[in-house]
Amino acid sequence: MGLSEAQLRADLDALAAIEPRIAAALARVGYPPTRIRVRGHVTLMRTIVGQQVSVKAADAMWRKLTEVVGVEADLERIARASDEELRAAGMSRQKSGYLRSLADEVTSGRLDFDHLPEDDEEAIAKLVQVKGIGRWSAEIYLLFAEGRGDIWPAGDLAVQIEVGRILGHDSRPSEKLTRELAEPWRPYRGAAAIFTWHHYGAESDAMPV
Repeated sequence: MGLSEAQLRADLDALAAIEPRIAAALARVGYPPTRIRVRGHVTLMRTIVGQQVSVKAADAMWRKLTEVVGVEADLERIARASDEELRAAGMSRQKSGYLRSLADEVTSGRLDFDHLPEDDEEAIAKLVQVKGIGRWSAEIYLLFAEGRGDIWPAGDLAVQIEVGRILGHDSRPSEKLTRELAEPWRPYRGAAAIFTWHHYGAESDAMPV
């Protein structure tokens, strides 16, 4: 389960003590809300369904998909579903392949959501074995479904933009620089990421969904 409200606030208070410019930003925009996802394959399935479509479209596609595979998104039913059934649920050939890859990784035992490696990089490596799940999606899963507090999605555009703004940079820092700038924030980088999305969301809702 993701970071609790109490833990998120405590981590941000610790960050504010480390970095005065985060303290100033926190005073300006306040604490972010918690965003918690369910641990397991359903969350990754919804990530796949939601790729490159609006939230509204993703919700409609998910409802259609659950008519085929059930509300618990039964992996065996995904494996058995025909291309026609998945296409009727709005799944492209590519997304159908991604869903079948997820089903295969889990049913084969290669991916066990209850026993992911404790090391974050090793856990990311396990998750990206699923076709269609890249590093960003894996990091978001670990942050919001597992509550891993030091996940730092430095490749996220909004994270880069807001790190630059909060720290007073003239331009958006690169992924490499964004990663370097956050080194002093360990082990609270997950809270830092959530706060950057919240800070960005002062103007637009950019938090991962």
